[in-house]
Amino acid sequence: MRIKLVALAAAAILAVVAPGANAITYGKPDGTLHPNVGSIVADYRGDGVLRQYCSGTLISATVFLTASHCTVGLDDIDWAVTFDTDLTPPNELHTGTAHTNPNYGGGFSDNGDIAVIVFDDAVTGIDPARLPQARLLSEMRADGTLQTSKFTNVGYGAGERSTGGGPPEFEDEPFRQYSFSSFNALNKAWLRLSQNPATGDAGTCYGDSGGPQFLGGKNSNLLASITVTGDVPCRATNVTYRLDTRSARAFLADFVPVP
Repeated sequence: MRIKLVALAAAAILAVVAPGANAITYGKPDGTLHPNVGSIVADYRGDGVLRQYCSGTLISATVFLTASHCTVGLDDIDWAVTFDTDLTPPNELHTGTAHTNPNYGGGFSDNGDIAVIVFDDAVTGIDPARLPQARLLSEMRADGTLQTSKFTNVGYGAGERSTGGGPPEFEDEPFRQYSFSSFNALNKAWLRLSQNPATGDAGTCYGDSGGPQFLGGKNSNLLASITVTGDVPCRATNVTYRLDTRSARAFLADFVPVP
């Protein structure tokens, strides 16, 4: 099926060297399945129009989880967060203060690509997603359950090209979508997921950065990781930032209780 595509700020693409800000590929319209997944919308063209920028997840009534490479540019542009299913145009908007991880970009094995936005006012009527326990993914790998687990990606970003190869195309009509990925590899800070359609997987693409991977099927509310990068055509690997590591939990503990 053909998936609608999303406009992405050129600055955001450059900041993460093309594969960075990822989006849903081979997905399905999310509707109301994941109301706690929202989108950063920003006036990055300077024309007064808020367009889709990055994705993220509500983890408390006032805290929105996303990626650091998404928040580093927010000081210079008008922006907000919306949880609307369809962003044409976004209706209910939430503003606050972005907190980029002070360790972002600081290491090859863990670049700290995790951030939060603390809203000025609490979000009502939406249940926050659950954070994982410490070392959950490592323990699952050790007992053999990680290798057969399914992960649900959610976001507002671009989809695959309807025909031909190369990077995805973009449109200005974003909406929230979900897709399923299977396990590929586990590293110190990253969970790598297959999004190869040839093996029955789907994934993320430009505009989904900061968006969640829920552990389990489409009804899961348990976060495992967030999208941070992947391959340019969005057809091979989704590289996601783990939320169960010591460094991720240390950052999050300054803003929310961690299990």
